[in-house]
Amino acid sequence: MLTPEQHEQAASLLRQAAQSGQPVAPLREQFPALDADDAYAIQRINHERQQAAGARVVGAKIGLTSPAVQKQLGVDQPDFGLLFEDMERHEGLPIPMQGLLQPKIEAEVAFVLGRDITTEQPTLVDVMRAVEFVLPALEIVDSRIADWNIRFVDTVADNASSAAYVIGGTPVSLTGLNLRECKMRLTAGDEEASRGAGSACLGHPLNAVVWLARTLAQKGTPLRAGQLVLSGALGPMVKVTPGTTYRADIEGLGSVSASFADQ
Repeated sequence: MLTPEQHEQAASLLRQAAQSGQPVAPLREQFPALDADDAYAIQRINHERQQAAGARVVGAKIGLTSPAVQKQLGVDQPDFGLLFEDMERHEGLPIPMQGLLQPKIEAEVAFVLGRDITTEQPTLVDVMRAVEFVLPALEIVDSRIADWNIRFVDTVADNASSAAYVIGGTPVSLTGLNLRECKMRLTAGDEEASRGAGSACLGHPLNAVVWLARTLAQKGTPLRAGQLVLSGALGPMVKVTPGTTYRADIEGLGSVSASFADQ
């Protein structure tokens, strides 16, 4: 494991990359002893700095929910990062490219909780009872690591490579939804850019929420009523091109779009 001083150094490198717009070399290369516990400690340092500066946590995101991506990074589990209020973007308003380094976009399911999930081993039923409604979502993922040259520890330290998100505005109840079989189509302008289904997300998007609820409860920071959870991608992520509008259509949930400014 790294020392506390090295945790601070790594967290500072990620902050500097975000502020300067210049990605840094992979943390695993700069700190060869870096492990998963270190990575979450680095993530936590930057979370605490954001909160100390007045940022409000509004939920969490789940990453690495695709078996193919897990295999690529040599891991057998997802990861998570936190969502802050200033990460929210809105449909119909251009998203500035300023502040984004090397963004990509992916379609997901957004779950909004109506109850706390505090038990350390919540069941699928516990999670379903806690979900108040769901929405279609687009997550803008980004990496402060140069050329997206990441492994598990790099993305975990970097808040699970999260940057921003857009959610649809029409809530849908879980009742009657088949999220496992729901089809997803993501377009860039008039062209299809990605296609997938709910089963691409840990076999079922609710499986991802169960994993997150258990993980956070065991860490002493359980999911709370009112929080937003992003499920993880339903299909391959797509590189963002300035001036382009991306639209995700998710069966049963409707659509959500994100438009990016020209520069």
